[in-house]
Amino acid sequence: AWEQRLAASPQRQAFERAVAGTLPDAVFEALGAFRREHVEKATKVATRKASEMALGAINAATELTVGGSADLTHSNLTITKGMDRIAPGAYAGRYIHYGIREHGMAAAMNGIALHGGFVPYGGTFLCFADYARGAIRLSALMGQRVIYVMTHDSIGLGEDGPTHQPIEHLAMLRATPNLNVFRPADIIETAECWELALKSKNRPSVLVLSRQNLPMLRQAYSEENRSSRGAYILRVPAGHRA
Repeated sequence: AWEQRLAASPQRQAFERAVAGTLPDAVFEALGAFRREHVEKATKVATRKASEMALGAINAATELTVGGSADLTHSNLTITKGMDRIAPGAYAGRYIHYGIREHGMAAAMNGIALHGGFVPYGGTFLCFADYARGAIRLSALMGQRVIYVMTHDSIGLGEDGPTHQPIEHLAMLRATPNLNVFRPADIIETAECWELALKSKNRPSVLVLSRQNLPMLRQAYSEENRSSRGAYILRVPAGHRA
């Protein structure tokens, strides 16, 4: 009976695309327009803010993203305009307040990804990757598209002391097989890394983002996602000498 109702439903194609993990082209078109706009504006912001801005374009273009944070929403900047929270008895929202429980958040996102139909992302500080480590490793082992937004990426976070200053965490994440680790250098690379994470259907991604404002490095728009190379020549100096 359920399959008959699905076959007759006008939402069948959208449902099947969602379950297959296919995001609409509008998402990537929005990110392309976002990159073009901010190259022209030469926008200088922290990459956590750049991520929030890119997420605004992404979340406006699809209803398949489900966001959240481990009690750091307004530090990670993971909620965008129009996202209602999920609460007891109110499940129509797209944002989850996980509380101070990084492992629980990461485990829940694994479950959302395994169920299908949604792309989960969640935020915490980079130094708290330790608490989520087991579930992040399982994301990678299971090949699930889970996106971790990890902000406050340096010892520049001085006033909170050494408990909040990541030292070994980036090396730990980079050593994890089948895990994308992105540390974008400006707003354009941040948007490109979001695109790469969304297109990585069979592996999780970590976006490592700054609290500090960063200078704009890109000086011209490119259709190519240059961050996909891993490394690239930003500018050729006079005399072609590095």
